[in-house]
Amino acid sequence: MNRIQLALNVDDLQASIDFYSTLFDAQPAKVRPGYANFSIAQPPLKLVLIEQQGQGGSLNHLGVEVDDVDTVDAEQSRLAQRGLATLDERGTTCCYAKQDKFWVEGTPDGERWEVYTVLADSPTFGAAPAEGGPCACCGQAVPVDEGADAAACCPAG
Repeated sequence: MNRIQLALNVDDLQASIDFYSTLFDAQPAKVRPGYANFSIAQPPLKLVLIEQQGQGGSLNHLGVEVDDVDTVDAEQSRLAQRGLATLDERGTTCCYAKQDKFWVEGTPDGERWEVYTVLADSPTFGAAPAEGGPCACCGQAVPVDEGADAAACCPAG
């Protein structure tokens, strides 16, 4: 099933879980420290909540969750043929999941879109990037200093 992903920054994770559980009449599919996601059947939506104090109510990033790596590859090829640049991430850890994905670059207003598939669950929120490399987990595109851990790259709470 392909579905749109909406990742929101929230100030209070539990209050947001309670609200969205009521709004969509659904329970979270995954809850971890500073993070929760819902797999909502109707409307088809992957709702991601990322606890970030002082940023509640703002957009973290957008995405399209697809069924498999072949679909990720096909979408990346389709967009490349139409002139859109992408940043490839394979075997990455983000949002408590190992994923194959890419980020669409050059959106008109700077919003972050990813197209991804989940390969496996992960006990960690993200993986630390290489020294000086960008962190693209959850739409964060910031350089990270040597020795930084995944929390510095992709804060979750």
